[in-house]
Amino acid sequence: MSADSAIPASLKYSSDHEWLAIDGTKVRMGITDYAQDALGDVVYVQIPSIGTAVSVGDTMSEVESTKSVSDIYAPVSGTIVAVNEALADQPESINSDPYGAGWICEIELADPSQLDGLLDAGGYRSLVDG
Repeated sequence: MSADSAIPASLKYSSDHEWLAIDGTKVRMGITDYAQDALGDVVYVQIPSIGTAVSVGDTMSEVESTKSVSDIYAPVSGTIVAVNEALADQPESINSDPYGAGWICEIELADPSQLDGLLDAGGYRSLVDG
């Protein structure tokens, strides 16, 4: 996989390796291809609850792999309005399709200006290529 295909240009990224697809005042999020690759085979995803209020940096979910357990942090503040229930039965979709079927949740933004603090694809590539 080339570096370009692993970091879609249309998304925003956090330094904690989460991606966000922006749709108005709502974002769909998951973990990046880089993060899923570092984790190894994902065997369980703790899905956050709809209606949960989150603040930037809060632990909001957990991904368990054959290697480790990793916290997923809220990249923005807001309220969880949708979750990917399919991850309960197919946690491996985080590995096979991290930017598609492997999404974790959707958050209604409390403050859309927080998106300005996230990385674009180039900034995220610089972070992971370090």
